[in-house]
Amino acid sequence: MKRYRRIASLKTAKAFREYIGALGIYLPFDEELAHESTAPLAQPLQLHSGFTIGNRFTILPMEGWDGTRDGRPTELTFRRWQRFGMSGAKLIWGGEAVAVRHDGRANPRQLMLTENTLADIARLRERLVAAHREQFGQDGDLLVGLQLTHSGRFARPNDNRRLEPKILYHHPLLDRRFKLDPDLPVITDAEIARLIEDFVRAARLAWKAGFAFVDIKHCHGYLGHEFLSAVDREGRYGGTFENRTRFLREIVAGIRAEVPELGIGVRVSAFDFVPFRPGPDGRGEPEPFDGPVYRYAFGGDGTGQGIDLTEPKAFLDLLADLNIELVNITAGSPYYNPHIQRPALFPPSDGYQPPEDPLIGVARQIHVVRQLKEYRPELIYVGSAYTYLQEWLPNVAQYVVSHGWVDSVGLGRMALTYPDMVADVLAGHPLQRNRICRTFSDCTTAPRHGLVSGCYPLDTFYQQLPEANRLAQIKGRRNQG
Repeated sequence: MKRYRRIASLKTAKAFREYIGALGIYLPFDEELAHESTAPLAQPLQLHSGFTIGNRFTILPMEGWDGTRDGRPTELTFRRWQRFGMSGAKLIWGGEAVAVRHDGRANPRQLMLTENTLADIARLRERLVAAHREQFGQDGDLLVGLQLTHSGRFARPNDNRRLEPKILYHHPLLDRRFKLDPDLPVITDAEIARLIEDFVRAARLAWKAGFAFVDIKHCHGYLGHEFLSAVDREGRYGGTFENRTRFLREIVAGIRAEVPELGIGVRVSAFDFVPFRPGPDGRGEPEPFDGPVYRYAFGGDGTGQGIDLTEPKAFLDLLADLNIELVNITAGSPYYNPHIQRPALFPPSDGYQPPEDPLIGVARQIHVVRQLKEYRPELIYVGSAYTYLQEWLPNVAQYVVSHGWVDSVGLGRMALTYPDMVADVLAGHPLQRNRICRTFSDCTTAPRHGLVSGCYPLDTFYQQLPEANRLAQIKGRRNQG
């Protein structure tokens, strides 16, 4: 099997540039980082509302699978959010996915926003803001949102091992992979109308909890994302682009009617590929599909592995029409094609070996965001997939921000092990190499086996938890197998 070079081995700008060239991709970076107040990554972002976000770093939603059965945060959750606040990033995109009702939870310990959990979710935000204020002296330029979700076909509200899917249509490949009953009923239009009410109710509670905006999640194969690919669905919410975006439009209308002061953002998978599976050598390969055109990839070109941004651009037009300026771009799904969503050298236990050098996946997302920013420059774009750049993350980040390819650089997995990378970069401190995420994927393998998520390889706090031994046993059995 072909082996890709580890980023940590590319110790000079010359080595990094030469390896990028050997891959045949365009991934520019700045050799020298600026650290003064005029540095590109330190520049503020002005929203149409008049609010000023203090710099160009964002913490992306990162779940811990560590809430209570009734959807409240635990001390593990509070610790993670406090570290987000201490990171130095001035935009906190949603904290983590929070279900709007019980049957929409991706796992039995996902946070849920209800009247009963409102006070606890509010304290979660308060602890984040207090940690930021203690670390940096003020929080007037810190923007904190909450990501609202329903997990759709990937819902596991009662048991980690049992899917209880809510689907919009029967997907020929995903239904087969996840063994869905062909007679499983799809969500009716009437049920969707009630779900929209739940999103609006949750948004109202988020405002009461002190959040500045909510993210109406449209990514990673969850329900909002599935609406965008529901080309075979009949009725008001499927078929045409207008119908497939009705869910978003109606939620936004409800929020604006009930809590007009609340900001709205959307995290969207701007492109998707066909599901991948492990091939004979363990490397990911695309699943075959019937017919000449793969119909179910929003932002796909029909081949199953190509991109057509026609509909994603129409989606941006819609966001602009709805006066939504915050858009967070990601791709694909962790459940069926993670290599395009979160490029990594080491797959989780239920994954596959990368079918391409992960740097190719990083460059793919960066260039998609660049094209979308060029198309609708008035929107505020947060980019994803930067963690795999590791030591070279700040250098690429500075280039893409200073050249207007993206407005804010999002950190996901990196925020689990090294959240204060942001503060170190902005202060001009050397990176702490022993804390840099190496994409070992334990933060995914653990919850796949019912354990809390965290960086077990690099965070000493998680290394001391009982779950660390259980995870080591699971990985040992996997390697023996």
